[in-house]
Amino acid sequence: MSDTALAPVRTMTMAKALNAGLRRAMEDDPKVLLAGEDIGKLGGVFRVTEGLQKDFGEHRVMDTPLAESGIVGTAVGLAVRGYRTVCEIQFDGFVFPAFDQIVTQVARIRWRTMGRTPMPIVIRIPYGGGIGAIEHHSESPEAYFAHTPGLKVVTCSNPVDAYWMIQQAIASDDPVIFFEPKRRYYEKAEVDTTAVPLPLHRSRVVRPGRDATLIAYGPMVKTCVEAAEAATDEGRELEVIDLRTLSPLDLGPVFASVRRTGHAVVVHEAPVSVGLGGEVAARITEECFYSLEAPVLRVAGMDVPYPPSRIEEDYLPDLDRVLDAVDRSLAY
Repeated sequence: MSDTALAPVRTMTMAKALNAGLRRAMEDDPKVLLAGEDIGKLGGVFRVTEGLQKDFGEHRVMDTPLAESGIVGTAVGLAVRGYRTVCEIQFDGFVFPAFDQIVTQVARIRWRTMGRTPMPIVIRIPYGGGIGAIEHHSESPEAYFAHTPGLKVVTCSNPVDAYWMIQQAIASDDPVIFFEPKRRYYEKAEVDTTAVPLPLHRSRVVRPGRDATLIAYGPMVKTCVEAAEAATDEGRELEVIDLRTLSPLDLGPVFASVRRTGHAVVVHEAPVSVGLGGEVAARITEECFYSLEAPVLRVAGMDVPYPPSRIEEDYLPDLDRVLDAVDRSLAY
């Protein structure tokens, strides 16, 4: 192993950070297993599991048949026997064949057994658009799972969170749906592998500000930071909050921010109707009503099936749409 690999602070892409986090979890606990389509010899479509089968063997990094329901169902049996399985769903749109297993079995077994049977399963799902993919390869299905009691749902937005959150998810005795923004896989950051990480189910202020609050998660965090940077040209200071956890939501930092700014804009890629933005907006209205100077606004995907890749840039929220919502909020 090279000195670079041993260094406590390394510059990594999100994909490499996830790989390093998986590796560390497997080194720390021999009962951590990986299962998915093409994750072994190939290293996964996005190379997140590259090299792990070579180092840990085919009995711990398992290439599975193309059967998502079978992958998750097998993980349930392994969990009952004390194993911690990380299932990879190759693309977001492929999770639906496993939906039955996830919402009727994975989410309920710990509750059904009154806590006697832990369900330490992590289901990794690359999600979102921005890579020019074909149909079923660019979806944002997070609301389905955040709506389901018994599931924890989280999403990283940067390599640092990716490295720590995957390990924390694997250590959880509850099932965790782990969303990875695929268009951010190859963006880099310095990762300190000796740092004390933020707890898994905590949101985080990414950029402080005083004029309005932007609330986002996953792929839209970077977009909101870019919008905040652009807003400084007009003398505006926008606060950006990364939710990180979608179930349970950690809205304490959001409420504190909105009470100061009086303006809130929630941003996500998923369709706007009945999306996470609606829940966040409702909670802000309940808790911060007398601090609000404008309605809580949402910037999100449109209520249409995800479009062909040639026009996906017209569908995805971008810097201009975020700043337009800020303008509308501050105009009240």
